[in-house]
Amino acid sequence: MIKKLDKLILKAFVGPFIATFFITILVLLMQFFWLYIDDFVGKGIEAKIILRFIGYQCLVLIPLALPLATLLSSLMTFGNLGESFELVAIKSSGISLLRFMRPLLFVAILISGIAFLFSNYVIPVAYLKSRTMLSDIVYANPAFDLKEGEFYDKLKGFAIKIGKKEADDSTIRDVIVYEEQPSPQQDNFIIAKRGVMRVSDNKRYLEFNLRDGWRYQERSAASGNGAKAEYIRIGFGEYKKLFDLSDFQFTSTPDSLNKNNERVYSMRQLNKAIDSLQKENNRLKGNLDSSIYSTFRFLKYIDSTSTTRLPPDTTWTKANTLDKVLPDSAREQVFQQALEHARTMRSTLEVSMQTYKDQSKILRKHKIEWHRKLVLSSAVLILFLIGAPLGSIIRKGGLGTPLIAAISFFMLFYFATTTGEKMSKEGSLPPVIGMWLAAYILIPIGIFLIYKAMRDSQLFSKEWYSRLIRKMGRKK
Repeated sequence: MIKKLDKLILKAFVGPFIATFFITILVLLMQFFWLYIDDFVGKGIEAKIILRFIGYQCLVLIPLALPLATLLSSLMTFGNLGESFELVAIKSSGISLLRFMRPLLFVAILISGIAFLFSNYVIPVAYLKSRTMLSDIVYANPAFDLKEGEFYDKLKGFAIKIGKKEADDSTIRDVIVYEEQPSPQQDNFIIAKRGVMRVSDNKRYLEFNLRDGWRYQERSAASGNGAKAEYIRIGFGEYKKLFDLSDFQFTSTPDSLNKNNERVYSMRQLNKAIDSLQKENNRLKGNLDSSIYSTFRFLKYIDSTSTTRLPPDTTWTKANTLDKVLPDSAREQVFQQALEHARTMRSTLEVSMQTYKDQSKILRKHKIEWHRKLVLSSAVLILFLIGAPLGSIIRKGGLGTPLIAAISFFMLFYFATTTGEKMSKEGSLPPVIGMWLAAYILIPIGIFLIYKAMRDSQLFSKEWYSRLIRKMGRKK
């Protein structure tokens, strides 16, 4: 049964959570476009394509926005209640902080579950769509843009220069069109005083209707016959030229080209991929071991020189080195064969080792992605256990102090997770430690803050530190 106290804390939490969640999504989205803004500008991409990409990217950012929104909203909620002395009144009535946190703890667990389901089922599809669209946008050609007084050479096989473009953006004057020919000894020029430029209805062709101009054409002489090159000049009153704009159109790549990325797998698919990769790595390791020993031919012969005793009256002696066995005439040949054999074995081992390292790195990436889904969902609960007690200790509402504290702890979480992920990719740490590095750091901090909040600690009180400094000064 939900009591009035639970309703009070839930109402105080829902508003800031929704607001901070959308603000966080907006900030993370702006950060993303800050990195890729140069790849979007000047491409002439339709607004609906940009909006669809933003939608996919927002879905990808939700698991990262939920922990920050939970941390900031819990800080603001308990900070506002502490600043208005409602938290003091609740504690004075005999209600502990843990009891007061209980409804929000259930909400944090619910948000963690939703974040996990989202990461497991929605994010793989959204990430696949967004990565495919991003690659299409990045590699798309810039939009066709003619500027006055400059040669435009983005059209394949042509260079175009216009002297002036009228206000209607269609009438052009002093036009020069240079056409490249397959042979380097052939050049074609078109020069016109004026013309009209327009794009076809299907956006496929650019049409130039030129007037009062000349067409210059050079035909190279046939090789070896002594003929001279031909120069042709043709005047025209009206001339129509079409340019193919198909290279400037945005083309969508099939999603299947990026389906082998581990980020587009669910946990069930990751489990299957990890199992297959482990079997493949074991097979490569077995082949590596067998390839090392199979090259030594002498292993199939039993060496009995160390166990067989020579008769007392024999004149034979044991050979301690290979030089004592081989005659002088065969030593150089055997040495060269052994050296070549060692070089071949070394190159084979280097290729096998590089293949094994590459497969091991792919396996680590799949394990990292498997843990990522759990880390991002559990981060909601971990950061709530930091935000709630920290807000009750700070007792400051609004977006000032809580925002600074939230950003500080979120940056600690983000950098610890990023560092652990990098070390896991390099093989310095196993993924179970590297990906959970932030949890190992933040959980003790959360427990410490809960302990201090339950005892009304003045951990962040300026007056308490001032009194402590004055007291230490009097003792001296």
